[in-house]
Amino acid sequence: MIYKEKDLFDYLKSNFIPDLEQSGSSTSRYDCSSTEYNLDIELKCRRKHYNDLLIEKGKYQALMKRSKELGTIPVYVNSTPDGVWAFYIQDIDFKWETKNLPKQTDFGKRHWIPKEISYLNIGTQGVDISLPLFGI
Repeated sequence: MIYKEKDLFDYLKSNFIPDLEQSGSSTSRYDCSSTEYNLDIELKCRRKHYNDLLIEKGKYQALMKRSKELGTIPVYVNSTPDGVWAFYIQDIDFKWETKNLPKQTDFGKRHWIPKEISYLNIGTQGVDISLPLFGI
């Protein structure tokens, strides 16, 4: 199981994208990129498994903007305890909704704010990139 974005990055680099590079800043609107495969990637690790994985509109828009400016392919990669899925988000027609959610999950800012979000279905929109070797 992959619980940290650094571990997810290492998993992708070791198994799929050897030239994967982390973004230059922890506050960047994308997490990593590949020149060889022309990708900009946002990573997300979920502690629980969901068949429909949440994406925030702000992250989507930032990744799409960067993709258009640089001519890259925007990809959203999620891990859950049940596996790892990649989503090629430029081809998805998102249905956005506003929900009250925690401001940040891991940084102690537990107050709730409205966020525009949508969902990605792992079965119909995702590519399963789990490897049995790692038990995911």
